[in-house]
Amino acid sequence: MSTKNLTETEVKISVKDRDASSVVRLLESHGLRVSIPRVFEANAVYDTADQKIRGAEMLLRLRQVGDKNILTWKGAPVPGLYKTRPEIETRFESFEALHQILQQLGYSVLFRYEKYRTEFSEGAGDGSVTFDETPIGNYLELEGDGPWIDKWAAKLGFTPADYLLQSYSRLYLDFCREAGVQPSHMTFASYTK
Repeated sequence: MSTKNLTETEVKISVKDRDASSVVRLLESHGLRVSIPRVFEANAVYDTADQKIRGAEMLLRLRQVGDKNILTWKGAPVPGLYKTRPEIETRFESFEALHQILQQLGYSVLFRYEKYRTEFSEGAGDGSVTFDETPIGNYLELEGDGPWIDKWAAKLGFTPADYLLQSYSRLYLDFCREAGVQPSHMTFASYTK
C-alpha cells in the first residue's frame, strides 16, 4: 500500500469545443508528452446521510483506474485564484471490500463519475496537464504551483478567466441545470443529452 500526502493546487479549463485529437495535438505542439497513457477512471464519492463531508467542503472518494484502487480524502479548499486544498491518497487492494467497510461506517455513494484521462508532463516534474474526456465535455486540469499553472495556461492559449475551480460533481450539476436534465450520476452509460 502506498500513501501520498500533499497540498493539491489545480485548475480545470473547459475545452468542450475541441475534439480529443486536436487537444492532444495542442498539448504535444507545446512540448508536453504523455506521461500516463489514456485510461478509464470510475469514481465514487462517499458521504453520510446528512452530507457532513460535503457540508465541510471535503471529499471522500474511491477511484478505480486501470488495475489500481485509490482512496482519497481532500480537505476544504483555500480561497484564491487556484483550487488549493490538502489531499491524502492511498492505494488499496480490494475496491469492493473498502466500499463495504465505508458502508458499515455509515457512508454511502453520493455521486459517481467517469472519465477517460491522459496525463501529460514537460519532463521537469514541476506539474502536469491532464486531459479528461467526460460525459459532459472535455477538460484540461493543470496541477502544479500557481506560476506553473499560469505559464502553461498562457502557452495553451488560456487566461485566468478560463480557470474553473469547481469539482466534477458541481460542473455536472451546472450542466444538468443548463440542459434541463434531471441529475443522477456522471457516467457514460447514464448520460442523456
